[in-house]
Amino acid sequence: MEKRSLTIAGHRTSIAIEKEFWAGLEAMAHDGGKSIAALVGEIDQEREAPNLSSAVRLAVLAWYRDRTG
Repeated sequence: MEKRSLTIAGHRTSIAIEKEFWAGLEAMAHDGGKSIAALVGEIDQEREAPNLSSAVRLAVLAWYRDRTG
């Protein structure tokens, strides 16, 4: 697990996810021309998962799934 702090919607939060998910999140942000904080903010607004870390993991998995067809 790797824990990082971000500012989302004007408040600080921390997310602890595996380094592989951080790498995926960075790839998603780069692909979309966004910062990691902006991308996580979008994930936070749209999430159905009970916590942000789970929502981030699911978003990364969906992104990879959609890229592989």
